[in-house]
Amino acid sequence: MPQFEAMGAQVVGVSADAPGTLGAFQKENNISKQILAADWPRREMLQKYDAMVTDEKSPVFRYAKRAYFILDKSGTVKYMKVMDNPTVILSADEVIKAIKDSGAA
Repeated sequence: MPQFEAMGAQVVGVSADAPGTLGAFQKENNISKQILAADWPRREMLQKYDAMVTDEKSPVFRYAKRAYFILDKSGTVKYMKVMDNPTVILSADEVIKAIKDSGAA
């Protein structure tokens, strides 16, 4: 992801999966980028940022939503976008624009 590195940005994935499952996924898919477990199993981070389905009647209750967070160097959230539809993915250009607009880079 050289276009992000050129901006001084670091891309980190966050998953709601258990750390063991996450490690196996990284190995199986040859992923070298850092992926973090979202305070599994409590998932408090997901709840705090409304990035988890909390409707008990939903068939995907407690599933993580696709979300994008941009933090500055001090760890302050400068941009957040939580997607209701997990099949909608921001393009690299949209994320780059969000980084620039947020002032995080």
